[in-house]
This record gives sequence, C-alpha cells and structure tokens, in this order.
Amino acid sequence: MVGLFGLFSCQGKLGKADRIDLSQVPVQTVRDMFVVDSENGRMKMRMEAGLMERYETDTSSYELFPEGFFVYVYDEQGDLQTTISSRKARHSKDNGKEVWMVTGNVVTNNIKSREVMESDTIYWDRTNEVYWTDCYVKMYSPDGFIQGYGMRSDQREHSSVIYRPFNSYAFVEEEEEPVDSVNLIGPIMKK
Repeated sequence: MVGLFGLFSCQGKLGKADRIDLSQVPVQTVRDMFVVDSENGRMKMRMEAGLMERYETDTSSYELFPEGFFVYVYDEQGDLQTTISSRKARHSKDNGKEVWMVTGNVVTNNIKSREVMESDTIYWDRTNEVYWTDCYVKMYSPDGFIQGYGMRSDQREHSSVIYRPFNSYAFVEEEEEPVDSVNLIGPIMKK
C-alpha cells in the first residue's frame, strides 16, 4: 500500500495579525493593590487600589489606576492625618520628576483640621512638594467655605490659594457690623 502525504500550508488561510503597539499594553497589572510606606517603623502612608497598570515606553514610565484609589496619610505620631480618594489616577516619573494626576470626584479630607477639598482633577508634584488644579474647587473648614477656579498649595496645605474665588463665605465669631464678603453673600454666624 502506498501512502500519500501532502503538505499543506496555513499561509493562505490565516489573515495577517495586526501590528501590536507595545506602548499600549501594560507591562505589569496588579489587582487589589495595597501599598504601605513607612520610615523607622512608623507608617507614613498607605494606598489601596482595585487595579494598577504599569506602562513603559522608550521615554517614559507611568502607572494608571483606572478603578480609582484611596490614600491615607499619617503624621509623625502615627495618627491618620489626611485621606484622599478619586475615581482614577495616573502616576509618572520622568526626568527626575514625579507627578500624580488624580481625576474624577477627588476628595481630600484633613482629619485634624477638619478641612475638606473637592475637585475634578488635582495634580501633585511630589518632587517639589506642591499640588494644584485649574479646575473648579470647593474647600470646607470649620471657619467657612470657599470655592473657585484654580488652586495651588504646598503639600501640607499650609498655604492654599484659590485663584478665582466666587460665592464664598466665612463664619464670624463676633459681628461688629454686617460686612459683605467679596461676593456679596455676607458673613454667617457660628452657632
């Protein structure tokens, strides 16, 4: 019996694969991320995120947090000082500069001073220890409320400035005579 063998080529049956752009594919993916930053046995910060994706190109490296993240910052005594939450975040390190961009319902809550800031987008330059936004921002404190467009501050919130404030108010301990605020709302007495 004579056997017939045939050679078949798959070349004609398969389409060519699309070219893959490796800069669009994460080099690392982490689910349920939990990071702790400590110094001399004391917790300085912890971060939690549902998903982290790391991307690398020839010129840059960055991480995306497409499911949002939560950050908890602690003071020198180990007490919780500030919480930060957002729907998305991006962290990049380029040319010795480290910048975070957090977006989507960003809320920072300073537990000790009872101050809350809300915005859609906040940038944090960790290298220069400043954060800012050009977006709409609201800040609440026991002393009042301020809102406007654009803000800049040192990372400890000791010198926050809102560039274009509007419809803001402050609480007055003792009112000598009624004084309107910059935006004609007037003071609100503390109860």
